[in-house]
Amino acid sequence: MTDTPTFAALRPRLFSIAYRMLGTRADAEDVVQDAWLRWHGSAQNAVQSAEAWLVTITTRLAIDRLRSRLAEREAYVGWWLPEPIVELDEHTPESHAEMASEVSMALLWVLERLSPEERAAFLMRQVFEQDYGEIASVLGKSEAACRQMVHRAQERVQQQKPRFAVPKAQHHALLGRFIAAAQVGDRDAMKSMLADDVQLVADGGGKVNSYLRVLHGAGRVAGSFWSLEHQYPQQVAYRAARVNGGPGLVRYVGGKLESAQSFLIEDGRIVAVFIVRNPDKLTGVPQTIF
Repeated sequence: MTDTPTFAALRPRLFSIAYRMLGTRADAEDVVQDAWLRWHGSAQNAVQSAEAWLVTITTRLAIDRLRSRLAEREAYVGWWLPEPIVELDEHTPESHAEMASEVSMALLWVLERLSPEERAAFLMRQVFEQDYGEIASVLGKSEAACRQMVHRAQERVQQQKPRFAVPKAQHHALLGRFIAAAQVGDRDAMKSMLADDVQLVADGGGKVNSYLRVLHGAGRVAGSFWSLEHQYPQQVAYRAARVNGGPGLVRYVGGKLESAQSFLIEDGRIVAVFIVRNPDKLTGVPQTIF
């Protein structure tokens, strides 16, 4: 007999593991569904810990799927960013779920530079706080190898993490000022809110026009917002949102959805902007402004 309530209770955790590994809802849902089929066909009475068993299966399935996606990622046009989780209403259930923490665009952007095994080891250790014995069992590697993978991943992630936590009110205030400046094309005001070495990463996936290189510097990043307003005067509108649990914006041009944007803020300035424009990754976002 299948223990459906146990799986249902663990499903949000399994989905968050799969999403962190794969970066898209569809792939994460497929992995969770595959885990359910494995669970349904298993000898559940012989399982000592349902959670450990399901986490292990989900992680292994996600690694396999990520490996199978590597060729697609390599052929992807431009930079690949994860499908954003956009919350226009901060009181939606996802705001209070695991998805609201440690899934920032900045983190997932860095994790894209890791191998599937490194990515899994880092997430299992740093996000889900599993010990090295459990990680070694899941990955089929020695504990020493897992420690080394986690250490390498930590070094890369640390370079992107803000040094200090920024209060939510400051996030809102800064983005509010940035929206106001962007909507009137005030390039100098935007530059004053951007770090000198700010970077902008955009994902169009070859479906829409987008930057094929990472933009660096306050002048260039401010200029990208200014040029859109200059091209479509009084047709660009922004709406504040939470994107992957952090501060973000949804941008509309001519009343139609153009992008979802995530911002990394440190010391009162924006240090990174991640813009998802690929329409395939924006199906869960309202397509018209209201």
